[in-house]
Amino acid sequence: MNAATDSLPVMAVRRVGAVSLFFMQILARIGPALARPGLIVRQIYNAGARSLVIIMLSGMFVGMVLGLLGFDVFQRFGSEDYVGVLAALGNLKVLGPVLTALLFAGRAGTSLTSEIGLMKSTEQLTAMQMMAVDPVRYVVVPRFLGGFIAMPLLAATFTVIALYGAQLIGVQQMGVDAGAYWSQTQNAVDLHDVWEGVAKSVVFGVAVNLVAVYEGYHAEPTPEGVGLATTRTVVVSSVLVLLLNYLLTAAFLTTK
Repeated sequence: MNAATDSLPVMAVRRVGAVSLFFMQILARIGPALARPGLIVRQIYNAGARSLVIIMLSGMFVGMVLGLLGFDVFQRFGSEDYVGVLAALGNLKVLGPVLTALLFAGRAGTSLTSEIGLMKSTEQLTAMQMMAVDPVRYVVVPRFLGGFIAMPLLAATFTVIALYGAQLIGVQQMGVDAGAYWSQTQNAVDLHDVWEGVAKSVVFGVAVNLVAVYEGYHAEPTPEGVGLATTRTVVVSSVLVLLLNYLLTAAFLTTK
């Protein structure tokens, strides 16, 4: 019992070290990979454009829910004009980056893991190594960069659609004055809040895509191994996003 318990921290440290070394390999090959921008653009399309529908639908519904919730809460204090403040700050600082990252992990992250894992199970990566072709450079790095670039764009899209959904409910359905709605929103939101959302989406993009490509590249070359790697991608990415969200939120609060 004690031996097994003592081994858990050791296993965690080894996993963190392995992921860090793999990340260093990716960073070392970003320059050469940029020489083939077509691969990166294709991966931006696969990770970003194909996730756009679920991001936009989720953003709309989240914004509408915030509009209803904000109106219900602020109506009790006679401050219905602040509905836009709740929607803007909630989406910019937390919901936009976090929910986008979670949805991205479930849609694009699992796709990256299963795609790379399938290439490994069918020995395509081994064949590339036998031909003196670096699979990290030609397979991993373009997919990592494509997902990393797509994440902030998807988070921005989510936030804009969510703000529209909140405005749709607050102004057009609940009757909040449009001028007061946008005036209060503009007065409450500053550049610091925008940068917090951008920074979170960038950090989450690195974390989710790194987990996805790592799990795929190191998956067991069997159907069961690829399935387990895909499951680990969703679980680890989700927990990591929530942990990083707390740390980044605390960091931005201390610097405000």
